[in-house]
Amino acid sequence: MPTIERIDGYAEELTAIRRDLHAHPEIGFEEVRTSGIVADKLTQWGIEVHRGIGGTGVIGVLKGKGTGTKRIGLRADMDALPMEENTNLKWRSTIPGRFHGCGHDGHTTMLLGTARYLAETKNFDGTVHFIFQPAEEGLGGARAMIKDGLFQKFPCDEVYGLHNAPDLEHGEIAILPGPAMAGADFFDIVIQGYGAHGAMPERSKDAVVIATTLAQALQTIVSRNVDPLKAAVLSITQIHAGSAYNVIPGDARLCGTVRAFDDGVRALIRERMRTICAGIAATFQCEITADIRDTFSVLVNEVEQSKVVEQVAKTVVDPSKVITRSQPKMGSEDFADMMQAVPGAYFWVGHEGSVPVHNPGYILDDKILPIGASMFARIIETRLPVGSHA
Repeated sequence: MPTIERIDGYAEELTAIRRDLHAHPEIGFEEVRTSGIVADKLTQWGIEVHRGIGGTGVIGVLKGKGTGTKRIGLRADMDALPMEENTNLKWRSTIPGRFHGCGHDGHTTMLLGTARYLAETKNFDGTVHFIFQPAEEGLGGARAMIKDGLFQKFPCDEVYGLHNAPDLEHGEIAILPGPAMAGADFFDIVIQGYGAHGAMPERSKDAVVIATTLAQALQTIVSRNVDPLKAAVLSITQIHAGSAYNVIPGDARLCGTVRAFDDGVRALIRERMRTICAGIAATFQCEITADIRDTFSVLVNEVEQSKVVEQVAKTVVDPSKVITRSQPKMGSEDFADMMQAVPGAYFWVGHEGSVPVHNPGYILDDKILPIGASMFARIIETRLPVGSHA
């Protein structure tokens, strides 16, 4: 069985929705237009709508046939990235500094396709909660929804999410049971030294020299403190200092991220970062403060729900294209927080194009919209079959 024929019939409309969302990207907790479109579509299809969960989040509630009490959540993220788009698409971003460079416009559209199909057919017994989440890109949208009582107000027995994957081939679906995506910390390190004339360095506590020394020292943590058999990454992604050719700056800031699959490793890295900062501060007689924030939990796919995804995928795409031994990804995903509260699974849908996500030239392949929508729909029909009273 390939993609669901009825959903294939929506393909043109889904593409139009996705391209409209793409042209009007909104970053985390600013998804006012996007959430409005989602709410309007769900309402049109007769789905009960709840807004304002976790800021701009939207929940759709749909009951199927029968008296089944089991409840399943399907989640899509809605936010774009604060970056420029560098494509020549007719539907490219119309908002400077905003770009759906991770394909969340596609995820939102896929879940809308699933919602329409299930509202029209209701070929399931139980309740589906369509979870449209804001602010996945490091701003804590999942945690905000959970804090707002997501699973108290809309209880789920299972929860499922997906992501597009330009690193897979079109028609491939990957699911990895167990730890599948890394946990992450974001950090800001502020150095307060003492500025001086560029020709008189002896009068300064040079924040640039301190920053570069600290950056080098932090790179020893993974190579010399973390067990080599436990994967970890520490990346400094920003260095800010200085404003003139002849002024030694008195302050500097380092920013970046830590990734690991083990919370013990993450704790070790945080401890070593703070110790090294204190040591460098003592060495250079300056002040260094380190703000290290737990931003993403480790994403762990439950075995049972992973099997469901595998079995369903074999009915949607060629069974030979269903990948179950994919490598864990160092990238992070805040759906992990939802999966800590409710057992679930998160899978990847491959598509044409080789440009990676978060690249200015990234392009989502609209041909995967019916695949993602069919995956979600078949998961519901498989886990909430008519005639069962789970």
